[in-house]
Amino acid sequence: MLQLNYIRENKEEAIERLAIKNFDAKAILEQVLELDNDRRKTQNELDSLLNEANIIAKQVGDLFKQGKKAEADELKNKSVALKESSNKLSEQLKSIEEQQHKLLVQVPNTPSFKVPKGKTPADNENVYQEGEIPKLYSGAKPHWELAEQYDLIDFELGVKLTGAGFPVYKGKVARLQRALINFFLDKATAAGYLEVQPPIMVNEASGYGTGQLPDKEGQMYHATIDNLYLIPTAEVPITNIYRDVIVKTNQLPIKMCGYTPCFRREAGSYGKDVRGLNRLHQFDKVEIVQIAHPDKSYDTLEDMRNYVAGLLRDLELPFRILKLCGGDMSFGSALTYDFETFSAAQEKWLEVSSVSNFETFQSNRLKLRFKDGDTKAQLTHTLNGSALALPRIVATMLENFQTPEGIRVPKALIPYTGFDLIN
Repeated sequence: MLQLNYIRENKEEAIERLAIKNFDAKAILEQVLELDNDRRKTQNELDSLLNEANIIAKQVGDLFKQGKKAEADELKNKSVALKESSNKLSEQLKSIEEQQHKLLVQVPNTPSFKVPKGKTPADNENVYQEGEIPKLYSGAKPHWELAEQYDLIDFELGVKLTGAGFPVYKGKVARLQRALINFFLDKATAAGYLEVQPPIMVNEASGYGTGQLPDKEGQMYHATIDNLYLIPTAEVPITNIYRDVIVKTNQLPIKMCGYTPCFRREAGSYGKDVRGLNRLHQFDKVEIVQIAHPDKSYDTLEDMRNYVAGLLRDLELPFRILKLCGGDMSFGSALTYDFETFSAAQEKWLEVSSVSNFETFQSNRLKLRFKDGDTKAQLTHTLNGSALALPRIVATMLENFQTPEGIRVPKALIPYTGFDLIN
């Protein structure tokens, strides 16, 4: 959520920057500022009444001590009237703040000045590419056919048990999934991330804190009786560990990682690359999260970007890094890098990770701050990234590493799988 003082002091800049996200902010920011003027005026009136009430309370006490009961009673009556007026102002102030808050949560984060302009994924900027595009042998197959050939993934059984987008993994590919999770977690902890195992359901406050609510409510699975949400990513519970917390400056950066299953309704995406593992409602992912000092967060983002690139390098997968344009960015991000691997049998790039800096957008919602001693608390910056999401990694590995004898396993994973070939 954007900070009020930023909007108040930089309205035109905010409007200009949000236009890069193709969001017309003029009307809503003007409403926010109009309500802010009302709020400040009402707050001043309320403070004045409360101050007057405090003065009268002291005077009443003094008059009673002096035996001037009649005068004291007269002031007490005035005090009652002041209390009624202050109660009305308090209710008015609460109403104004609620209206203002409802508007603020509809406003996306302002993009970094580094974000390229554009409206669609076609406008994203390719900033790096590495690895040779595999040349498959004649008769090579897409991963969903390989899954059937080697009895690895049963999509129809998943439909029977739950519905489309909930596959059942079997045999060596089930072990491959477990190997990838352990490999990713081991790499993260070796890089200084603290592993946590969070709940996979969160409350409204947690969804709000990281920006999934109210923006992505339609994309989340909602357990309505208990009013809990299945997480779309481990970012949500892990970042919320520090909701309403003030940390010391020397604790920054805080680095955490965690494995969870993730759940996304993917509403509106039907018919868009949904074959096989390309788009699922449930999938496994290891997430990395950092809470950083504002002066260092963009260096942190580059470190996280390099870290994810290292994982893909270890897996021997060709990849490219895209800097997302304004129109393709998420609601809360200030700058995002997407990682894509090349799916040789499908002959296209598949997104496998996003690494983002949210600046103060999440920490303002979370009330996550840092300070030293008596200095004023400041908002931290928050960052997160997929390191990595499994479905499309598995898809590209199955396709890119297929041979007539079977599907080879990259060297880095063999100690985790215990086998070097799926056949």
